[in-house]
Amino acid sequence: MTKGKIIKALSGFYYVLSDEKMIQCRGRGVFRKNKITPLVGDHVIFQAENDKEGYIMEVLPRKNELVRPPIANIDQAILIFSSSEPEFSPLLLDRFLCIVESREILPIICVTKADLLSETERLHVNSYLENYRSIGYEVILLSAKSEEGINQLLPLLSGKTSVFAGQSGVGKSSLLNALNSDLELRTDEISTHLGRGKHTTRHVELIDVCGGLVADTPGFSSLDFTEIEAEDLAHTFPEISKKSKECKFRGCLHVNEPKCAVKSAVEKNEISTERYEHYLQFLQEIKERKPRY
Repeated sequence: MTKGKIIKALSGFYYVLSDEKMIQCRGRGVFRKNKITPLVGDHVIFQAENDKEGYIMEVLPRKNELVRPPIANIDQAILIFSSSEPEFSPLLLDRFLCIVESREILPIICVTKADLLSETERLHVNSYLENYRSIGYEVILLSAKSEEGINQLLPLLSGKTSVFAGQSGVGKSSLLNALNSDLELRTDEISTHLGRGKHTTRHVELIDVCGGLVADTPGFSSLDFTEIEAEDLAHTFPEISKKSKECKFRGCLHVNEPKCAVKSAVEKNEISTERYEHYLQFLQEIKERKPRY
């Protein structure tokens, strides 16, 4: 029995890294019976048949996991958003931040394609980004072509397992190629008809980049709050969570409750009106979703 880490999952096989060797493994039949699905990033116990093949015998406890993309034991999420083509979307970024925060994964915000911005557009995007910095988020404006911001991102990857996630067409594969030119990941141009990128990544795989492991994952453009309850949503907004401790009533949802410190902070511009409106929109979505059985 040997311990290893799943680096790639493809066509029913799990590729486990152990002592710098890659072993192609299948999962035990009992996993399916017990509804256990090994994920990329899982620490596992496996039984080697030979130097190249084996069977996963046990999936060790996870510290966290994501459903889309399916990956476990993540230290940080590099959220890749475009400043242009497609246009920067604070609403979609806040959706990603909520999901990541709910999984207790450290988010790092990267806004790509800085080279496409005019000076006026750059000032406009920076005004958004300064708000996220004031909340406490690490925010990097970068360009894979000009390598702006690359040196700021590199040291953050070392020794960490990171997931690269974001909407399609924002330049995730281009950025990874810039970080490690040996990867030669395939990229596509933006679809002019749909206004979004084509999906160029077909599976999840951990790649050795800058002394850490990075997951290049399929792009996706929408997220549902299926795993977040209404009373927990505020905890995924750090500035709202901090201020909510001053609310008069425990369990305040910061909507119509009297003496709500969060609403007061919004009125005083201590909390972004836009972020608060996104919070209210997400809260309504959670309240209206169909119950799970």
